[in-house]
Amino acid sequence: MGTEARVLRTRTILLWGAGLLVVTALAATLLLTLLGGGRPEDSARLDALRTAANIVVGTGGAAALLLAARRQRSAELDLVQKDHDATERRITEIYGKAADQLGSDKAPVRLAGLYSLERLAAGYAENRQTIVNVLCAYLRMPYAPGDEDLEELQVRKTAQRILLLHLRPGPPEAPSGAFWPDVDLDFSGAELVGLNLTHCVIRSIVCYETTFSELTSFRGTEFRTKADFNKAWFTDRVDFRGTVFGGERDSFNGAVFAGPADFGKKSAARLAGARAQRGFPRTWPQDWEERPLADQPDQAELTRKGDPGQPPAR
Repeated sequence: MGTEARVLRTRTILLWGAGLLVVTALAATLLLTLLGGGRPEDSARLDALRTAANIVVGTGGAAALLLAARRQRSAELDLVQKDHDATERRITEIYGKAADQLGSDKAPVRLAGLYSLERLAAGYAENRQTIVNVLCAYLRMPYAPGDEDLEELQVRKTAQRILLLHLRPGPPEAPSGAFWPDVDLDFSGAELVGLNLTHCVIRSIVCYETTFSELTSFRGTEFRTKADFNKAWFTDRVDFRGTVFGGERDSFNGAVFAGPADFGKKSAARLAGARAQRGFPRTWPQDWEERPLADQPDQAELTRKGDPGQPPAR
């Protein structure tokens, strides 16, 4: 029903109620005149008339109150809907502008796009995973760490730092929106330089065929449901000390450690199928060890202690 139709209907009901009250009052006056003789039967009829009049008047008042409540509720719903629509338009505009900025050929404009998305995620929790997906997608864009484009490297490190700041739980007095819980990260195929996600709480992470260069740290980080590092390549030092692997599908199958690595002795990491280039200091979980490959003496596979595996190189 349109606004004009609702207004017309409301006016009609009000006029009808007012007319009913006027008719009731006139009828009461007439009957009081006719039945005011003082006889017992007249008194009884007047009492019945008063009762009926009270019912009619009360019903009219209740109807008016109900009508007023309905009008108030309708106005509130209209206001809520208008506010919702305005918010959705504002979010769409900010998101669209930020996405355009990320496609700019100017590094400062791309940085502005990242910060716009960060503010949007901080203010609207329902959009956080979508914005995290955009940040991850940006980091998955083709990039070679050896390029001379130092500005793009700073943009990418800024995207990584935004994730660090908001995936790490803060103190209770931290402002609302500072911590983004229950977030999934997908870095599949990305080239990540100096990734630092220490002491973060992340629902899941996928790093399939991801290349990590410079110091990479997940120290003290909790992966609640899944940590997929299958076929990941760690070209430099990596720190997994105190990392919590909470999922049943955590895996490093096919991963390569080409530099120093530290998991800590008590780590629950599943390293079956992973390889390591020999000659670097490493701390593996207490149940795991490097076993040199017979056909590749500079390479070792990660196996559980006591597993037969391949025969060691001679």
